Amino acid sequence: MKAIVCEQVDRLRLVEQEEPAAGPGTAIVRIRRIGICGTDLHAYKGNQPFFSYPRVLGHELSGVVEQADDPSGRIKAGDQVSIVPYMHCGTCIACRNGKTNCCMDMKVLGVHIDGGMRERIAVPVTHLLVTNELTLDQAAVLEPLSIGAHAVRRSGLEAGETALVIGSGPIGLGVMAFAKHRGARVIAMDIQEERLAFCRKWARADETVNARSGALEQLMALTDGELPTAVFDATGNARSMTDAFGYAAHGGRLVYVGLVKADLTFHDPDFHKRELTLMGSRNATLEDFAAVQAAVRAGSIDVDSFITHRAPFEEMIAHFDSWLKPESKVIKAMVEL
Repeated sequence: MKAIVCEQVDRLRLVEQEEPAAGPGTAIVRIRRIGICGTDLHAYKGNQPFFSYPRVLGHELSGVVEQADDPSGRIKAGDQVSIVPYMHCGTCIACRNGKTNCCMDMKVLGVHIDGGMRERIAVPVTHLLVTNELTLDQAAVLEPLSIGAHAVRRSGLEAGETALVIGSGPIGLGVMAFAKHRGARVIAMDIQEERLAFCRKWARADETVNARSGALEQLMALTDGELPTAVFDATGNARSMTDAFGYAAHGGRLVYVGLVKADLTFHDPDFHKRELTLMGSRNATLEDFAAVQAAVRAGSIDVDSFITHRAPFEEMIAHFDSWLKPESKVIKAMVEL
């Protein structure tokens, strides 16, 4: 079967691999859609933590089950599925406490172990969601949207709060959408006006702030000097993540959704004065996937507009570099098989 391997920084190659073997409790899934995410782009450019080469990328996946060994009978051949790419151990302290998203021995498809940028993959049936009621595109974007939904759930955001979401990539947009779903007032922050316009249209952001021109002053004006009670940084940018400390209200919380390969520092007296809560938010749980699947099924999430670029599998390598360029205006690129 065909697969695309990231052999080293800046090098992808189409190769032939052996077919995956089915085992007890696993299913063979014919991959039909692969969403391209910041993790893939960072791995390609050598900026992804927890990563080693060579690696088959791809963790935003949907496909069709070709064969399955599922004692429960939930997963059957012919089912369309979305893949939950977080292979947790099930026994560590995080898993025992229901926090499988931050397992101590986490293996994420396309990061720690080979992912789904190939024609077929063997997956534990426990990590498959039946999505027969969705399109293949919708099923493939459940994973990135679930990351945003998890961050919002972790924050404890409530209706009537003001939430600032910094960064309008796919993850930030998901945070905005689910913050709105909770009834929050959402302020979107980015450095590109075109992206901010998309936040207003797609995620229904209430206000927008251009970070290039007096961001703090704009936020103070929008909140009567009190600042947002919840700040989500989805940039993966060290300076933005550091600056975000100054954007949260007294008694508020700052949630890092994006990941940066760097050390971060903050001014402790200001942190204590405000009694801020700092949170990391990693991956998602089945609870988050279920919430997103229900929202997509109900028509609350516009997946068609979310996907802006496409390429057939065997042509993806030729398009990949262009998807890195800001002028390409990529929100979500989708690979089709």
